[in-house]
Formats: sequence, structure tokens, C-alpha cells
Amino acid sequence: MPASAPMKTRDGRLTYEAAGDPASPPLVFLHGIGGAARAWRGQLDFFKGSYRTIAWDMPGYGGSAPLANYSIAALADALHDFLQQVGATRPVLVGHSIGGMIVQQLLAKNPRIAAAVVLAQTSPAFGKPDGDWQKAFIAARLGPLDRGETLVSLAPSLVKELVGDDPDARGMDLARDCMACVPEATYRVVMLALMGFDLRSALESIAVPTLVLSGSKDNNAPAPMMAKMATYVSGSTYVELEGVGHLANLERPGEFNAVLSDFLSASHEISGSES
Repeated sequence: MPASAPMKTRDGRLTYEAAGDPASPPLVFLHGIGGAARAWRGQLDFFKGSYRTIAWDMPGYGGSAPLANYSIAALADALHDFLQQVGATRPVLVGHSIGGMIVQQLLAKNPRIAAAVVLAQTSPAFGKPDGDWQKAFIAARLGPLDRGETLVSLAPSLVKELVGDDPDARGMDLARDCMACVPEATYRVVMLALMGFDLRSALESIAVPTLVLSGSKDNNAPAPMMAKMATYVSGSTYVELEGVGHLANLERPGEFNAVLSDFLSASHEISGSES
């Protein structure tokens, strides 16, 4: 897949990759905790004929400046600013994992900011900070770093744990590279930003076409949980990719692109009939 030239926002604080005609409708991709803008290159290239495809480096990733304080709300504010700086008016937002949480937070404050959204392998809640499951999750992710491991050394095993059956080899190379390049300080603060996130009560307020996308082998955002999540979003489309783990766009890029393409066509028809 071709490399995209890194770009910077006008204020120089955030880096991103983009392709396609700047006059085309914006399609914006938001990566997960172990990702980067370049994790979406397969999608940037695939959809660039019809959209201005854009993938950000979340604050603290790639060449993007870190935030003073991290929370899902602060990341959503950063996304709002990013969309304004790159001129992405009424975009389709594709949020993976924590990227999907950021999209939900953005919609809760700005219900009509997007033309449509994709909540990919994400959750409406992480739960209470003092919960046993939550504490165990954070300990499993940060414990090895506390014991002297690095994300470079951990990347192969972390990625292997995330994926399902027969993942794409090139996608896995990219996934490992993205994970290995996340600054440890960023990984720690973004992981802790999950604590206490809970927007379950806001799902019923989502008022734009929504695709809820899961993988049947995803242990981080289990398919049954995501199927239930979809029932609270009025008129949403739910798709479960069989045999796929947590990194759908990298594991099965062809299937991911096909599902997203179908949703974009359907959501365009919906928005066209409502205008």
C-alpha cells in the first residue's frame, strides 16, 4: 500500500495523512491506542476516488503534540479542533477502539457535526475506575512496561493477542510497526484515559446514520456487547466480521473496505432523501 506524505494542521500541533480531492466529502479515520494515522493507508487509498480521506495521529502519536491532560473529553475537543483546521465539514467519522469512544464523546456535545459515523470495535463504556475487571485490564497492559519491557519488545505479542484467524500478513507488519512506535508515555496516559468512560446513556441520542462493526474473535470489544450497543442507536446498521479480532481494517482490509463502502452508499442515500 502506498505511503502518504505526512501533513500538519495549520497550528502545527497535529499530524495526519490524507488522499483524494480536497473538494470531495471528508472521510476521517481515527486509530486505536496502539495505532497511528498510517494504520489506515489501505482505506485512504481505497476510498480516495470518492472522498477526501484523512487519518489523524491522535495527540501524542506520530508528529502530533501531546495534551497537557488526557481524557476522552479532551481528546474529543482535540478532534473537534482538528476537523476545523483541516476543513472537514460534516465528515463521515470512522472511529476504531478508543477512536470510537472519542467519536461518541464528540457527538454527545455536537450531535450534528458528522454526516455519518462508524463505531468500529469499540464500546460505549469502560466502567468504574475501581472495578476489578478495569484494574486487571490496565495492569495487564501496563504491568510489562513497569517491569522493564518496551513497546518495541511487546509489539509482536500484543498484536498477536489482538487478532483473529488468518490475518493479512502486510496488515500485521503494519500493526506491529505502529504499536512499536507509540511513545511509552503516550501509551500510558491514553490507556488511563479509558478509566471512568461511560456514554451508554448517550447512545439513544445519536441521530446520524451509524455503522456498528464488530469482529467475532475480538476479546477487547466482544461482538455480543457491540450487538447490544447497536440496539440502542436508532436505525443503526450492525455488522459482525466472522473470524476477525480487534484490528479489522488490518486483518481483513478487503472485507472491512467492502462493509464500509456498502454503509457509505446507504448512508448517502439516507442523507440525500432527508435533504
